[in-house]
Amino acid sequence: MRALIQRVSEAEVKVDGETTGKIGRGLLVLICAMQGDGDEAPAKMAARVAKLRIFRDEADKMNKSVLDVEGTVLVVSQFTLAADTRSGNRPGFSSAAAPDRGEALYLAFGEELRKLGLPVENGRFGADMKVALVNDGPVTIWLDSADRA
Repeated sequence: MRALIQRVSEAEVKVDGETTGKIGRGLLVLICAMQGDGDEAPAKMAARVAKLRIFRDEADKMNKSVLDVEGTVLVVSQFTLAADTRSGNRPGFSSAAAPDRGEALYLAFGEELRKLGLPVENGRFGADMKVALVNDGPVTIWLDSADRA
């Protein structure tokens, strides 16, 4: 799985003008299931995201996780994180998981975050979504499960 994580003071996602998810302080997680991701991938990625220490502590150091600050998470599916831009000007997305598998892993990722005690809001898989956010910092972190054993 690939995730682009943004520390936010607020974020919202809309589909056809309707808000499907809205949070205050926390994380906006754009997530993509990749071909070859196993059933364990959502739990592993959720644990990494939940424990990622990117919130400021009392000494103004990035030393606290979203769990520590009792933040919330907005999870938005984004298959374009699988973009292959190595040749030409048009990205390819063949390394993304098939839509049915991608949706199952996306939903499982949100459930794994909930199991860890985090409030989670969602976008709508496969929809044309409008995402608004106020990036706090700005802090944006890229995680790829393939980068870690």
